[in-house]
Amino acid sequence: MTLKKINFKNKLFKYFPLVLLYFSVLNEFDIDVTSFGLLSFNLPFIIIFYWSLKDPDHIGNGLIFISGILNDVTLGYPIGVSSFVYLTIISFAAYLRNITLRPNIFKDSLVFLIAILFANSVNALILSFVFGIQINFFEIIANITFTFLLYFLFARIFNFLTPKGT
Repeated sequence: MTLKKINFKNKLFKYFPLVLLYFSVLNEFDIDVTSFGLLSFNLPFIIIFYWSLKDPDHIGNGLIFISGILNDVTLGYPIGVSSFVYLTIISFAAYLRNITLRPNIFKDSLVFLIAILFANSVNALILSFVFGIQINFFEIIANITFTFLLYFLFARIFNFLTPKGT
């Protein structure tokens, strides 16, 4: 009986990041709070960067690519734009994972900031210049700011949820 509980718990943890990613992508999970002005953040960026950095076996690159396509369908963007942006974030996380000897939340967050700045810049350039979609740059700056600040909180939550044996 306890072996089944342990297996269920391990399987639940194994698929938790993937389920959370797909849930956030399919629900357009950007929190907007009008009473505080413009408060929004991009949860898929946080999930993709954190899990690609800490344990890339939990979410595969192909599944992240598919989540980008689902995000494009949900938001009405041209197919493949979000997938490209997500793969860009993965590449920043992979680079940091390969050069880091001692993980540090502040170094991780600095690279995360650079990654989301670059990813959102590429996204805005593709959407505005190639496809002619109007971009509100103030909303993008606010989204980048809150995504960066909330990375610290979500990293702590994900660290807490991670079993110590993995």
